[in-house]
Amino acid sequence: MYFLKRLLTWWNSQTIGTQIFTARKGIRVGEDDQGNIYYQTADAKKRWIIYNGEMEASRVSPDWHGWLHFTWDQPPTKSPLTHKVWEKPHQENLTGTQGAYAPAGSLRRTAPVARTDYEAWQPE
Repeated sequence: MYFLKRLLTWWNSQTIGTQIFTARKGIRVGEDDQGNIYYQTADAKKRWIIYNGEMEASRVSPDWHGWLHFTWDQPPTKSPLTHKVWEKPHQENLTGTQGAYAPAGSLRRTAPVARTDYEAWQPE
């Protein structure tokens, strides 16, 4: 069953085709703090990522994202980006999880918010 998952689906891990292509033509460029491994071809025309665990694009840091999309030529391992003091660390997309933002008054909140700035209309 595991073999079929790897052969036919890309979201469970790298497919067999990706693994063969990576073994034949991939040059390892670096690894990020989450264990994702980045590759490119010898002519640097193709770049890709092998995720460590769940394949979620928001797990790619902005530094590596720019390299993957040819925004800059050097990977963050060779030419790290300078970060501003106001920049927050990378956070994955939490949409659809328990950690997603729920504003005041949302049905996902456990306790209703007491409102003093609003009075509901009542029919007479």
